[in-house]
Amino acid sequence: MTRPLGYVLSLQMLKQNNRTIMSKMKLKIGEFSKMMQITIKTLRHYEQMDLLKPIEVDKWTGYRYYSVEQMQTLKTILELKSMGFSLEEIKELLQSKTHIPSYEQLESKISICQNEMKVLERRLLMLHNLKDSRKKIEEMEKLTKQKLPAIIVASHREVIKSYEELGPLCVNIIGPEMQRLGCKCSEPGCCFTIEHNKEYTPKDIDIEYCEQVEEMGEDSSIIKFKKLEEVPVALCIKHYGPYNRLYQSYCEAYKYIEENDYSIIGHPRFSYVDGVWNQDDEEKWLTIIQIPIQTK
Repeated sequence: MTRPLGYVLSLQMLKQNNRTIMSKMKLKIGEFSKMMQITIKTLRHYEQMDLLKPIEVDKWTGYRYYSVEQMQTLKTILELKSMGFSLEEIKELLQSKTHIPSYEQLESKISICQNEMKVLERRLLMLHNLKDSRKKIEEMEKLTKQKLPAIIVASHREVIKSYEELGPLCVNIIGPEMQRLGCKCSEPGCCFTIEHNKEYTPKDIDIEYCEQVEEMGEDSSIIKFKKLEEVPVALCIKHYGPYNRLYQSYCEAYKYIEENDYSIIGHPRFSYVDGVWNQDDEEKWLTIIQIPIQTK
């Protein structure tokens, strides 16, 4: 169907006006920054480099405006940057006709990437080796074999309802009684507990508290003096944390004992280094578990 000349001219003018409107679309620097996911600081840096300048800067307000076309330019900049091209190299490419790196430039970047990968692979190997070495050192520091010398101890054995009773028992009963008996404690002090239950129980714990002293004393209804024989080899493991997680350290210790063909020859001792008496944070409590062992 033939259109009237006036209709055709009107349609052409409308299309031209739409193109003009689109070409004149301006985005404030904040909008441009948000849509392109790049900081305003970076855009200002690109402007200073003459890499990507705003299409307009309002002389009164200083507002910077960018065009829709510049979104594609910035996309090209970001892609080239992610491939390892420097901003100076990108600037030169944008000033060229194609905006595309040459074959030789791409070959150069590939070679650089391959060299960097070799460096990173060597670095990764070194880090893994150091990590493994550090782990072995930490395991050695945590798990040690020591001789426990023969000592004289003042001991108190009692069935307590829970571990929470142990602290008050030491402070309010055992300590004052040892002081009354004139006990002289060795320096550095050594105190530990031995559990006599045949199986785990969260309550009614048959526990013996022992503290090293310089000489035998006279027994009382609370304190008994005795000599503990030397333990030639004890596997000692440091446990950090509350007592209800002691099983974690037991797992490590018994795994070591089994893998190294040892057998257990006595009751484990629990030496309390840090606890509720000097640390509010349970994670900083330190208990050393000492397990008498011998080779099978």
